[in-house]
Amino acid sequence: MAVSGVRVERSALIAAEPASNAVRHGHVPGRDFRLRLTSSDDALRLKVSDTRSERLPEVRERCGESGRGLMLVGALADRWGVAPRQPGKTVWAEVWPSPVTGW
Repeated sequence: MAVSGVRVERSALIAAEPASNAVRHGHVPGRDFRLRLTSSDDALRLKVSDTRSERLPEVRERCGESGRGLMLVGALADRWGVAPRQPGKTVWAEVWPSPVTGW
């Protein structure tokens, strides 16, 4: 599947937010975070899992220089969410093909 440059850029930004949060807030020595990308004809799926805390992140209103990552994910992804796991949590997002031009 060929993915357009715009979708690649959106996907990179979407993945960067939860991945940087996993490194900054969810990292436990001896455990890594996980970034997983899968694709199908109907979506590019991104999942970032950490192992630190089962506390799920929440979208916050703008507050200074931090705390806007999930707002950005929500603005760029076609669908997204947060799921608990043991240990930790997973932030996932989907980018869909354009109904007019496809990928």
